[in-house]
Amino acid sequence: MRIPPAILTLITGMALVLMGLWIGQNVNLLPVDASANAPVYDELFKVLFSIGTILFVGIVGLILYSLVKFRRKPGESGDGEAVEGNLPLEILWTAIPAVVVLFVGIYSYDIYDRMGGMTPLNDHSMHAMGGEMEESRTWGGISPVSLESDDALAPLPIDVTAMQFAFIFHYPGAEITSGELHVPMGQPVALRMKANDVIHAFWVPEFRLKQDVIPGQPTLLSFTATRAGRYPIVCAELCGPYHGGMRSTVIVDEPETFEAWVNQNSPIASAAPQTPVQS
Repeated sequence: MRIPPAILTLITGMALVLMGLWIGQNVNLLPVDASANAPVYDELFKVLFSIGTILFVGIVGLILYSLVKFRRKPGESGDGEAVEGNLPLEILWTAIPAVVVLFVGIYSYDIYDRMGGMTPLNDHSMHAMGGEMEESRTWGGISPVSLESDDALAPLPIDVTAMQFAFIFHYPGAEITSGELHVPMGQPVALRMKANDVIHAFWVPEFRLKQDVIPGQPTLLSFTATRAGRYPIVCAELCGPYHGGMRSTVIVDEPETFEAWVNQNSPIASAAPQTPVQS
């Protein structure tokens, strides 16, 4: 019994969709996720990867099928059959991409908003909060000498200066300046970024975050690291002849390790009287 073309097309389409969904959910091409934002971004990537797989396999499969099915037979020299058009088919292949693009646009906007992308780059309330924290010479209620505080989840403000061709990190509360970014795992971090010369971009692939750093326009980037380790910081904006070498490292430490690093490198911590450890 011959299967009607419509039923065969439906079955093929369903198999293609199921295969694309499986590949999108089970084939991971991303680096390890190391921030609270990463799982949210990964949701969008899996959806886009599924859609891309469905379109790629479907289009390439249709082309290969057509090459075999409708190839010129030996001995044929005439023109192919004239086809003037197929209105239902044209409506179908216009409607499906339109629906896909609309869905991707709405879903991408939702993910972008959930990651904080709709917060203005120069949110004055965030700048004011950062200024208050700097004036109090504490990091969101965290002393530069000790991290033990009831307000341990307050954002840790760090000043970032981008220049040709390096990132410089300054910790206002502890007066530490470093060429590497040290952050505690599990605590929100607020990067207050500025550029001294041209446009740069602060990008940590494992955090799924990238923010342009623009001369004359301070920008903010907030994140919470969730996995201890060392991760590359890359400038993702062409900024000059040595742009490819503008790299640094973000080191995510356990809270106790971060506290030890602060105490070791901060002149404020070094000058503070040491409190005996209670056994």
